[in-house]
Amino acid sequence: MGTPKYKRILLKLSGEALAEKNGILDFDFISSVAEVIKKCLNDGVQVGVIVGAGNIWRGRQGGTMNRARADQMGMLATTINALALQDTFIQSGIDTVVMTPIEMNHFAEPYTIRGAIQALEKGKVVVFGCGLGAPYFSTDTAAALRGAEIEADVVLMAKNIDGIYNADPRKDPTAKKYDEITYAEVIAKELGALDLTAAAFCMANDINSYAFELKDPMNIYRVVMGEKIGTELHR
Repeated sequence: MGTPKYKRILLKLSGEALAEKNGILDFDFISSVAEVIKKCLNDGVQVGVIVGAGNIWRGRQGGTMNRARADQMGMLATTINALALQDTFIQSGIDTVVMTPIEMNHFAEPYTIRGAIQALEKGKVVVFGCGLGAPYFSTDTAAALRGAEIEADVVLMAKNIDGIYNADPRKDPTAKKYDEITYAEVIAKELGALDLTAAAFCMANDINSYAFELKDPMNIYRVVMGEKIGTELHR
């Protein structure tokens, strides 16, 4: 298909998008994601991955729980997903390291910017677990920050919906999708498909991102190669 548009990406994988219909993880689907990532690597693209945990736990599910403690459970859940990705990627022939900002040395390497970039430059996939390691921040925000830290060319938001809409298309059949949108518009219109803290961070730091549906994993490769699918977000 030509030359990749991006040389280093930060890929945000929705936890829900990785879920089996009646279970926590769909390993056949994760294997198909691994094959697409391998295709990107073979074209010289460096890949960092942040994974959500909506298939296991979201802090707001905690009800009357202390919010910080509920979010800590969510961080642990992202690490479960990160380890599942690592194992599947390794089985697919991809050298993969999991890094977390919270020390859990038996499971993952401590996150450092330099360590992550060095791993990427060696052709490894780096999977970032535990989000930011702090409560109250979503994995969308973690993706934006990690993308900035590793100097990614773009942050790819692979979700269970095919872009950014002016309303929830699952509830409103008249909802219209944006082909592109500025972060200022996302914030002004309070569009829930992207965390507003993440949008503000991307706007302040001039980070380009792309929101698209993970249902077909080849969409990752299509975006990397410059195809116009989903929604492009920019300052």
